[in-house]
Parts: sequence; structure tokens; C-alpha cells
Amino acid sequence: MSIPRRGGQASRFLILVGSVTALMLSATPAQAADIPGTDQIVMSPNVEHVTNVPKPAAIAATINTDIAFQGDYAYVGNYGGFSIYDIKNPKKTSVVSSVVCPGSQMDISVYGDLVFASVDSSRNNDSCSSVAQPASEKTSWEGIRIFDVSDKANPKYIKSVETACGSHTHTLLPDKKRGNVYLYVSSYSPQPTFPDCQPPHDKISIVKVPLHDPTAAAVVATPVVFPDGGNETQPGLLVPTSGCHDITVYAEKGIAAGACMGDGVLFDIRNPEAPRVTARVTDPNFAFWHSATFNNSGTKVVFTDELGGGGAATCNEAVGPTHGADAIYDITRGQLVFKSYFKIPRYQADSENCVAHNGSLIPVKGKDIMVQAWYQGGASIWDFTDSRHPKEIGYFERGPASEGGGGFWSAYYYNGYIYASDFNKGFDVIKINDRRTDPAKKVRSDRLNTQTQTSYRERGHGGWFWGSDDD
Repeated sequence: MSIPRRGGQASRFLILVGSVTALMLSATPAQAADIPGTDQIVMSPNVEHVTNVPKPAAIAATINTDIAFQGDYAYVGNYGGFSIYDIKNPKKTSVVSSVVCPGSQMDISVYGDLVFASVDSSRNNDSCSSVAQPASEKTSWEGIRIFDVSDKANPKYIKSVETACGSHTHTLLPDKKRGNVYLYVSSYSPQPTFPDCQPPHDKISIVKVPLHDPTAAAVVATPVVFPDGGNETQPGLLVPTSGCHDITVYAEKGIAAGACMGDGVLFDIRNPEAPRVTARVTDPNFAFWHSATFNNSGTKVVFTDELGGGGAATCNEAVGPTHGADAIYDITRGQLVFKSYFKIPRYQADSENCVAHNGSLIPVKGKDIMVQAWYQGGASIWDFTDSRHPKEIGYFERGPASEGGGGFWSAYYYNGYIYASDFNKGFDVIKINDRRTDPAKKVRSDRLNTQTQTSYRERGHGGWFWGSDDD
């Protein structure tokens, strides 16, 4: 979900319900015969549902969000905290522990013994026992929380860092030579009545975390992305640009891609404390630039459009194929060159919130293939090797959710399996068996923070390795 409100989950979801209703009233109903039954699982013949693990009781009442991976563990964010799953045997995926620490969205990343989590809902303090408090009060807090997960069964909260306008998402950028990691914090929606979130915001916050002393983490820079203002007047924008929603870094190539509300941007990040915008585009069909994924060679970027803020029914005939979709851009002489759109080809019911959301590459040599979450559109596996003619090659989805709203927030490929976080139904493990993606099963990784892209490459005896963040 994309529209930050300095309050709890309920207030944010109610805002989105309004946009859902408006779009549903104008939508042409999908054919009933084409829509699975309530909660019914359907999938393409090449996709297998391995298992589902319900949310732990401690955070069952709040929704699941993003996922990070390291070793044999998956870390799943939740508006109420986060959970650690043992995925050593994916068929027997199990919960190791849960941390109750409310504060949306709990966008999450992991590095060594540290977990970082984003809080973009105003709290009365930085503790895990905090409650919602209006951002108009100076004492309110939102930003980054840092946990020590060296003991997976007993994570410890060790540090908080307050950031301007909170932290809707963050992106981890390692700096191994200097013993640090940086967090690029994306936030937006300033208001004159918010003491710590004043307009014009149009910037990101950079948090430096010394690995030898993570409790010394602090904001070291707040570079302005749009010194002359972002895209604020385009018809159909969900909200005008006032910062970025999400940033994906590709440190090996010294570049990053920013999905910045009304704008898509490229950065030069060779100086991690001073990223520099090198290209910028807008798109009249995009309502909200949500996230970005590079291909392995760093010659393309897939941007997502979160039309309706994640709460609307946009995967139907009435909305069409070019809104609420992905846009594929080639990077040509440092500039973003539009090639085509991709949207799932299966119409969803007019009751189902569905839009392009979080995904990751499936590491196949010489091909550009990714898996992607579409909320109640499920998980789509698609090929964009031909930038002008992308195509879906597999899918998994459920019929309209019995809870009303929901679906997959994130769907990522990690060491042979696809893992997906469902708002309400927990943690799903999926597998694709297809000659086009089977080569990826030979590629191993020891860490995956999806917004921290690294290349997959050959390493000895014909084996392939998806390098960790610090390689």
C-alpha cells in the first residue's frame, strides 16, 4: 500500500476503500465463469503450491508485507512486527519466532545479524509498545528500527533512527570496505502541520550504520531528488511527487532506480552518501511509480504503477492493459527509453484489489525473467527478454479473498523456490517447473534483499552464484 497516513493500519485502509469503491462502480464486471471461487487456488500447469504457513498468532490480526532472505531463513514484515521462518527445507517451512512491534509498513531488510524495519505511521515513541499518535505532535516518532537477530529465537531491538516523514520503505546499500551499510530511506506526503515532515520534502534520508557499532546509526545526508519540484500536475496522479516511494540499488554498476510517485529516475550512487540523479521520466499512464527492478545486465528497468494505492480493483477490462501495469524501459546512453507495458492477462473480479506490486528476478542466464506479486492477482512469472513483447509464462492465484481485501504483497525467487507474503493467509511457498526457468535452480544465493540487486555469475565448475550484498 502506498498512501502513507500518520496513523494506524485501519485509517490507511479506510482511505484506500474509497478509491476501491470509486473504481468498482465504474468497472465492467469480469465474466463470473473466469473467476475462481472464494479463496480457491488456481495455477498454471507448470506451477506447484508447495506449502502455506499461517501467520503466527501474535501478529495474525495485522497484514503481512515485505520479505528478506539470508541463509536458511526468511524475514517477513507485518504491520504488527515481523516473523522469522526456517526455510532450510521449503516443504517444511516453519516459524522460528515473531516480534510484536507495531508500526506500518515494516518494510524489511537483513544483513549479517541485523534486521532493519521501516515505520511510516506516526507513533507516540520509538518503542515496541508505542501507540499511534498524530504527526502534528512534535513528540511523535517514525523512521527506522534495528534489531539484532543473532539469536533467531529471541531477536532484540537495539536502535531506532528517526527520519523526516518516516520511512515508507528503505533500501540497503553495503559498503564493505568501510565497514558500513547505508539505508536509503524513502518517504513522502509532507504537511505544513507536521513539525518533522515539512513541505517541500522532495528528498530521501540516508542512514549510515557502522557494522562494528550499529547503535551508532544516524542520518548522514538528506539529498534532494527534485530541487525544482517533481511531477505534481499530471492528470490522474494518485498524489503529486513529494519524495520517493522505493529505490533499487545495483552497487556493482554504481546505479540506482527510483520509483518516485509521479516520476521514474536513475541515480549515480558511486558516492553512497551523495547519490546524483542522471535521468528522469514521467508517463501519462502511470498514477504512482511504486518500485523498480533492473535486469541482470543493468540495461533495463521494470517500473511498477500502483494505481489505486493497492486497494483498488484495477485488473479488469474496464481499467485495461496500460494502467496499473509494469513499464519496461531500456537504459540507452544513460537515459530511460520506454519499450512496452506488461500486465497480467487474467481479469480479476471487481471485488479484488489487484495491481502491479513487488517482485524479483529469476536468475536465468541470458534471459530477463521475473516473478511478481499482484495482490489478489496472485504471483505472475513473466519474461521480458524482448522488451517490446513481454509475456506471462506461469501464475498462481486465489479467488476473491474471504476477508474482502488481501492477496500477495511480495513474491520473490530464492534458491529454487518462490516465496510470497499474503496479507491475511500467511506465507506461501511456490515452485515453477519449466524449461525456461529450470536453469535458475542451479543458482544459489546466501542473501536476498530484493531492492539491493546483485548479479548472478559463474563461479567454478560451471556452477552459478547470485552474489551476496557484500561480494
